[in-house]
Amino acid sequence: MTAHVLGDTGVLTGRSLRHILRSPDTIVTTAVTPIALMLLFVYVLGGAIETGSDQSYIDYMLPGILLITIASGIAYTAYRLFLDMQDGIFERFQSMPIARSSVLWAHVLTSLVANLVSVAIVIGVALLMGFRTSASVGAWLALAGILILFTLALTWLAVIAGLSAKTVDGASAFSYPLIFLPFISSAFVPTESMPGPVAWFAENQPVTSIVNSLRALFAQEPVGTDIWIALAWLVGILVLAYTLAIARYRRRIS
Repeated sequence: MTAHVLGDTGVLTGRSLRHILRSPDTIVTTAVTPIALMLLFVYVLGGAIETGSDQSYIDYMLPGILLITIASGIAYTAYRLFLDMQDGIFERFQSMPIARSSVLWAHVLTSLVANLVSVAIVIGVALLMGFRTSASVGAWLALAGILILFTLALTWLAVIAGLSAKTVDGASAFSYPLIFLPFISSAFVPTESMPGPVAWFAENQPVTSIVNSLRALFAQEPVGTDIWIALAWLVGILVLAYTLAIARYRRRIS
């Protein structure tokens, strides 16, 4: 049974990846906005922002930019899933000996691959702009793990949106608040510089602990309790989103 599910997921993931290869502008478009933000903040606003650290501003802000990259990319998952639902692809798959869960996992794995490529592009541009890191191999593996977990958590949220949306615009619009969250966190300025209520929200929302963990790993510094808080948020969101997505999917195909 497990081999059957894995085989079906592999075939359907290949189908989704071929769609992206035929229109690579999806990945390019996902990377354009974060790169534009880096250019704006580093070369226009960065000199006026006090971070309270010795890091260059691009080193300070890159973790938040990577999260924005992923938040932008998962909108395409909801979009592609919505189109498959509208085109009747799911109904056709139901008439075939295909594991039902493989249909969703194919979209999720495609999102993971596409977003990691976008993240790699953004990091490459950041290096050209002066980003430097002393992260060890172990730190890089931890960074990759956090970004993968973040992508999976947000992608399953995108699956819920894709299955629930009534229009194409509605399927992708859910990602806008997720893109905005890093701006109310420690991603671009220290939370201490924010007004009281805003600072409280910034310090207690998941993005801040994730950004702080990534920043510490890039700088090869102790991550402290932030990484455990980040992992708790990510695992909690992932489990909840996965459960709701599967329940919604079963209702749609029943």
